Amino acid sequence: MKKVVVCVLSLLMVFVFGISAQAAQSDFVEGDGKSYELMVSTQLADSSPFCQGFYAIAERVKERTGGKMTVKVFPSAQLGSDEDVIEQALQGVNVAVVTDAGRMANYVRDIGIVGMAYFTSSYDELLKVQQTDFWKECVRRLAEENGIRVLAFNWFDGARHFLTNKPVKSPEDLKGVRIRTPGAPSWSRSIAALGATPVTMGWNDVYNAVQQKAIDGAEAQNSASYGLRVYEVLKYINKTAHFQLLNGMIVGEKWFKTLPASYQALLIEEFEKQGKLTAAEVIEKSGAFEKMMVENGMEVVEVDLEAFKKASDAAYEELGFAELRKKIYAEIGKE
Repeated sequence: MKKVVVCVLSLLMVFVFGISAQAAQSDFVEGDGKSYELMVSTQLADSSPFCQGFYAIAERVKERTGGKMTVKVFPSAQLGSDEDVIEQALQGVNVAVVTDAGRMANYVRDIGIVGMAYFTSSYDELLKVQQTDFWKECVRRLAEENGIRVLAFNWFDGARHFLTNKPVKSPEDLKGVRIRTPGAPSWSRSIAALGATPVTMGWNDVYNAVQQKAIDGAEAQNSASYGLRVYEVLKYINKTAHFQLLNGMIVGEKWFKTLPASYQALLIEEFEKQGKLTAAEVIEKSGAFEKMMVENGMEVVEVDLEAFKKASDAAYEELGFAELRKKIYAEIGKE
């Protein structure tokens, strides 16, 4: 009887290990025998959910390619500003860049509307926009006309708020207040329409710039604000939620085309998959980041949201996006 039991268990183990081996084999992605490396560049701190997501991608890609493709993460602008790294990507350097629709508008103008103030109110709405013909045409033009390959554009980093040393409740309270924001027109013109004076500089320069009084504050999402320890130099989180920060992962089309087709598909799959996972984590943890900043001395200010939304319309008119906004809203069923 013991021999029978041992034989049955042995056969069962062989069966289970066989299934596991087949599963692992089916997840393996065959390349062309060559080795490839992708560097991922971001201004965000190593502790951010985005960076943790990139490390997860690195592990899966290494495993699925048997080490033939490696992904290395460079946080805190180690490789340079986003604009500089995008230029490197266009020249064929093996680098992926965390970017946004505002910066991509330098190449396909209309995509900049996605980075405008109060264009959407949630991650779900942003995903609906990506199903539109408008969005698909923008992505096509980025690749075919500008050499920019979108791996994924579903990396959500939450709502952005004004961070200041005086409370802000209405657009009038921002008059004369110098606020750091990215330099793309959709960002800077939106910030100006909301009442502030936009100042362009790298995110990692904000801390020192506030200390040196070069700026009066910034606007950012909770995860980035906490990561930069803005609570040490700024006092108020004014909850305007003016931007819903949707980020994309892009590489240069020139480098992308050097990859085997199987590795191209792998990168798109993994960045899309992790984008959704990281977005869910960001949404879940946003309140926790805010709470930690409050515990470190910041105060939360509730604002006149309708006043800010109304003020944002001026930027749409100025940039010629008013009619385009109506067209996109009709396509996604938003009033």
